[in-house]
Amino acid sequence: MLRYFKTFLVAAETGSFSAAGARLGLTQSAVSTQIRRLEDDLGCTLFDRSGKSVTLSEEGRQMLADASRIVSLYESMKGSRSQRDMAPLDLGAVSTVQASLLPRAMQRFRAVFPDTHVNIVPGMSTQLLTQVDARELDIAVLVKPRLGIPPELKWVPLIKERFVAVAPQGSPADLKTLLATVPFIRYNRHSTGGQLVDRYLKRHRLWVHEGMELDEPAVILQMVGEGLGCAIIPSELVPLRQTQNIEEVPMPGVPLYREIGVLVRQSALKRATAAALIDAFVAVSHER
Repeated sequence: MLRYFKTFLVAAETGSFSAAGARLGLTQSAVSTQIRRLEDDLGCTLFDRSGKSVTLSEEGRQMLADASRIVSLYESMKGSRSQRDMAPLDLGAVSTVQASLLPRAMQRFRAVFPDTHVNIVPGMSTQLLTQVDARELDIAVLVKPRLGIPPELKWVPLIKERFVAVAPQGSPADLKTLLATVPFIRYNRHSTGGQLVDRYLKRHRLWVHEGMELDEPAVILQMVGEGLGCAIIPSELVPLRQTQNIEEVPMPGVPLYREIGVLVRQSALKRATAAALIDAFVAVSHER
């Protein structure tokens, strides 16, 4: 019955079942049904109905303070229980997320749960997916898997990252010529992002002059800035605009993207700490 009390309070505040429904994400009919069931259960009439407008009845006004206390007490009990959840969280995160979104997400999380221990585990997306699936991690922030999400896991999208081709200043402006003449610093092919790059190169029949292979886009960008080669990397979570001595080279064909998001077990979502950490990542991703 608690949700009926909540609906009662909102309807009393707005003076309208339709306005209450809009605030609560319910239809006007659903609000009316909940109020009627609450009235039946309490054995009283809470609202005087006149056309499309509703006003609190005398009984409704008498019930208002008690209903507010019931809802407040429940929220207080729920909040205190959440604060007592001191079990640690195991969070996996790819390197670009650790260097960009993670610090600000943790700052938001700490404002609500200052004492919860968070164990941060690095890794590539394929590794982190396996660890979440095996219950070794509660949450992971990674590149969306190509083969779909198992039903016991939930995917929360954060950022869609565009891949860019970068090269030392003064390099050829044509990608095919660039890749054939300048050493290619490859994004690790064992990673999900590296596999996307590899398929792009094969699809466009672009042959590269192999140089190095790394699994951290930010380090690859540094290498390019030092004149050690060219690369194709995701651009949103690396300091692309702040890196000197590089230039972007146009990439032919359909733009190449990867999606960064949160992968979490459905059962872990029942923990207030896990839900709060995911909310923090969603918030900072929207700030970008």
